[in-house]
Amino acid sequence: MTTNKTPGAPAGAPSRVNARSARRRAREFALQGVYSWLIRGDDGLQEAGAIDAHIRDDEEFHEADAVWFKTLLHGVLREAPSLRESFMPYVDRPLNELSPIEHGILLIGSFELVHHTEVPYKVAINEAVELAKSFGGTDGFKFVNGVLDKMAADVRPHEVQAAARR
Repeated sequence: MTTNKTPGAPAGAPSRVNARSARRRAREFALQGVYSWLIRGDDGLQEAGAIDAHIRDDEEFHEADAVWFKTLLHGVLREAPSLRESFMPYVDRPLNELSPIEHGILLIGSFELVHHTEVPYKVAINEAVELAKSFGGTDGFKFVNGVLDKMAADVRPHEVQAAARR
């Protein structure tokens, strides 16, 4: 980990760029885990530990924020039914017609919007869009952006309204 000095950060602290990069990698690895879980069709949580362990074996996992990875993966798998209830009103097709990548990204983005208000809603949406650009279909990022943007207006109305006033 590089320790480029960020103004106001303690000596030896990771730079903001590298911290963001580690979070992005955590999201990418979490998406791999959620995708695996969706493909297996297992609605139970017994697979979470095995998926987690398998992903941590990846030689590039050290680049990820391991705590954020665990938070996302286990949180999404635990909360998947309620997260689906949160985003499905904004989806224009049945759940079984979503690609597993878009489904996984919507689960992760929804989890951040609903359960991690310390992550600005624009960051949560942008990170989901970036995942969709990297791993999804050609225009999947537009779909993800539209769904999460509408959802954010309902689950974080004060934050969205404050941003609109700026």
